[in-house]
Amino acid sequence: MRDPFHLHIISFDVPFPPNYGGVIDVYYKLKALHRAGVKIHLHCFEYQRQQAPELNELCEEVIYYPRSFGLKPNLSPIPYIVESRRSELLIRNLLKDKYPILFEGIHTCFHIGDSRLKNRIRIYRESNIEHHYYYHLFRSEKNLLKRSFFLVESIKLRYFERKLKHADSMLTVSEEDTRYLRQKFPKNRVVYLPSFHREDVVTSLPGKGNYALYHGNLSVPENTRAAEFLIRKVWKSNLPELVIAGLNPPEDLVRMVAGQPNIRLVLNPDEEQMYSLIRNAHANIMVTFQATGLKLKLLNALFNGRFCLVNPEMVSGTPLVALCKVAVEPDEFRNAILELFHQQFTVEMIRQREALLMENYANKKNCKLLMDILTLS
Repeated sequence: MRDPFHLHIISFDVPFPPNYGGVIDVYYKLKALHRAGVKIHLHCFEYQRQQAPELNELCEEVIYYPRSFGLKPNLSPIPYIVESRRSELLIRNLLKDKYPILFEGIHTCFHIGDSRLKNRIRIYRESNIEHHYYYHLFRSEKNLLKRSFFLVESIKLRYFERKLKHADSMLTVSEEDTRYLRQKFPKNRVVYLPSFHREDVVTSLPGKGNYALYHGNLSVPENTRAAEFLIRKVWKSNLPELVIAGLNPPEDLVRMVAGQPNIRLVLNPDEEQMYSLIRNAHANIMVTFQATGLKLKLLNALFNGRFCLVNPEMVSGTPLVALCKVAVEPDEFRNAILELFHQQFTVEMIRQREALLMENYANKKNCKLLMDILTLS
């Protein structure tokens, strides 16, 4: 391996603070690579989130690029999430050297097939099968205009996906996504590399809590739909308190919770408040209606929380089912909640959790695997 080892990372968003889905993987990957001595050249597409001086502590350089908004990127045959991250300045910066390039998400892959990069090591980091993800957003969304956008974007992403053939390696976040990409790209190297995350050790507390928790970015229709499922179909007056915590909940969800005596909404918690809510809950409840990617909030809850109650889609394609209670129908969720609240979370349960998580999801171990992939590509 070259010493020092330099790496370009193209991030779809500013990965600080690490408080939602994909940026959690990006940020803690930066931390792990920095600890391993890698000189990181980080390229961030900037919108809504501010530039983060904290990233300078982990990277050799951090360069920010604006996203393109408006009608023009929407009219392109290229998916909006990709077209809006098109940047000639980015290409010029990448061409200043010969370092490997890690593309974080299909969002950043407009230039992955650029002929000027044909002799470079190009690694694609998958976070979702995005056309599946957008199709599920289409099915979950109520607003007609947004539904149309999600459906069109799903179709565009399905066709753009073929551009990924230019990647020397593809890094997947779940075993199910690994199978999908190996089937789609039999000539490419596809490697299962679980998401990076905040914790290096399991910090779960033994004992009991007095509430159940559902958390997520509540501005995402998929998460709103899951919260509504719990409120309308699962939660009854004989169940303990349900806390719903997350970013930017829609008004109809706020109104829905307002009339429930044993459901409480926590709006826009900061990182430490969310950590405390997860850690002190008796059960973290996680529901998704699409089996794509790896749900990082599940990893967060397993490393920090007590019992985890999930539906099958949440653990699809992962070994994490062994650490969770699984339910499908509303009455199964209710029965599981009542059962779990009659149990203590024990030290032995924590040890079993540690064994599986540290075997599959240890940042240090996965950083070594990533370095092997980068240096052997």
